[in-house]
Amino acid sequence: MGGLSFEKILIILVIAMFVLGPTRLPMYAKKFSDFVRSVKRAADGAKDRLKDEMGPEFDDVDWKQLDPRQYDPRRIIRDALVEDEREARQSERSQRLEELAAARRARQGIADDGTLSVRFDDEAT
Repeated sequence: MGGLSFEKILIILVIAMFVLGPTRLPMYAKKFSDFVRSVKRAADGAKDRLKDEMGPEFDDVDWKQLDPRQYDPRRIIRDALVEDEREARQSERSQRLEELAAARRARQGIADDGTLSVRFDDEAT
């Protein structure tokens, strides 16, 4: 949304040249370059420390997969909802299959313990 493009950086540099003037600009450019170098050293140090702590597993990690810019919150929510819906359908399907199996056993005269039960009426002849 509000990223720094090349044009915006160029405008900031032009404004800085007018505000700082030609006498102070080299001094601030040097301070900025020192700051960038120190940030780079800190990042490299953190990477080396992480590599030491993880050992040989560091090279096996797919760092692009862990990039937070690739995650789409809409896709994550949609996948979670689809997964919940799939689980609900699956439990409903298994319940329906159990009911059908019980009805089939009742029709065939098979008791729950697997033995055959003969249906007869005590009050009949």
